[in-house]
Amino acid sequence: MSNIMEFHVQESLKYWLLDHPSIVWFRWSPTQSWGSTWPFLVTAIVSYVFAALTLHAILKIFNRSRPVPLGPIPALHSLTMSIISITIFTAMLFSAEAEIRATRWLWRRTRTTPFEWFLCFPLGIRPSGRVFFWSYIFYLSRFLHFLRTFFTILRQRKLSFFRLFNHSILLIMSFLWLEFSQSFQVLAILFSTLVYTVVYGYRFWTELGLPSKSFCFTENCQMVLLGCNLVCHFGVLLLHFLRGGCNGIGAWVFNSVLNAAILLLFLKSYVNMQNQKKSIS
Repeated sequence: MSNIMEFHVQESLKYWLLDHPSIVWFRWSPTQSWGSTWPFLVTAIVSYVFAALTLHAILKIFNRSRPVPLGPIPALHSLTMSIISITIFTAMLFSAEAEIRATRWLWRRTRTTPFEWFLCFPLGIRPSGRVFFWSYIFYLSRFLHFLRTFFTILRQRKLSFFRLFNHSILLIMSFLWLEFSQSFQVLAILFSTLVYTVVYGYRFWTELGLPSKSFCFTENCQMVLLGCNLVCHFGVLLLHFLRGGCNGIGAWVFNSVLNAAILLLFLKSYVNMQNQKKSIS
């Protein structure tokens, strides 16, 4: 009986994560995908920055020093983001495996290995199918990620340029992955969602009032993520010249510049944080 139930659960998960028609026949296009146009992207970022700055200014004008009580909302948000992240991670991993299995006949002709596919999409690939569906879900999850900014403003009255820049750039990069079928996005999403699962799970833990780590847990996780992305970017560049080109390399170059800017700003913020802790101690 337990084996039958387990089989049905596996088949149900496979259907909803891999074989649902909306996943299999997904196509990134303005007519089929919400939020897939350039005007929408620009409007979303401008609205996010404007709303954050306005809220921060209103709290300053009214000189509100006490944090605004948000109740269980931040904890529920962290739990939701952790569940979404692990779902995207699992689905993307199995979707990549299904894509590799379906196109293995082509790989034998081009002598491409699975690891190379993760870093370097073949030229001419279209943003459709399972992998790009979950890339699209990751793109949509960035809008939920924006809410962290408003929680920080309401509870701590803090608003940094790095936070606004980082969240905006993450949205732009995930849009470019889809728009140009950019190489490396599968690994980037796997790395990101794995880290977000841990980070948001930790935030949910601390929101419940449970003990937290004394070191900068979330910052160190972010550092690991940026380090992994940096190493993989060198791999993409190497394969681009050795294998005759990777798809979406123009968008990849632009994203590499944005990643470098995020890394520099993060390192600066991280060093300042450590210096403040040393001065306090």
